[in-house]
Amino acid sequence: MTDWERKIGAMTLFVPDLDRAREFYRDALGLDAHDLGDGTAMVPLTDMFVFLRKVAKAQEPLPEILQEAKNGARQFAIIVDDVDAVSSELTGRGVKLVSGPADRAWGMRTITFADPGGHIWEIAQEVRSAGS
Repeated sequence: MTDWERKIGAMTLFVPDLDRAREFYRDALGLDAHDLGDGTAMVPLTDMFVFLRKVAKAQEPLPEILQEAKNGARQFAIIVDDVDAVSSELTGRGVKLVSGPADRAWGMRTITFADPGGHIWEIAQEVRSAGS
């Protein structure tokens, strides 16, 4: 088998309103979305790129996906040291949380929210047990 790192370097999110999505990632998450032309913008994260691609219409998240988000499930996750501090920052910037902050059975404290295209994001931190 060829030796290669199995790491996601980029992903594309389809959004109906590219300007609104760029504003959300800039204003809510503090990330600059660079215009690439042709209805595409690039948002650089630490170890990957998120491409925002304009489409005529975005799908609303299915009710079961929103319910899973309320339970802490997500499509994409950013791991942080202090989820409560990030939660306060995001809600202070007008981000409406779908769930959390909450400690989850799988050992993480999380919040979830949706971007303007309906993509569910999670901010999570590992919860240390009393014995660690």
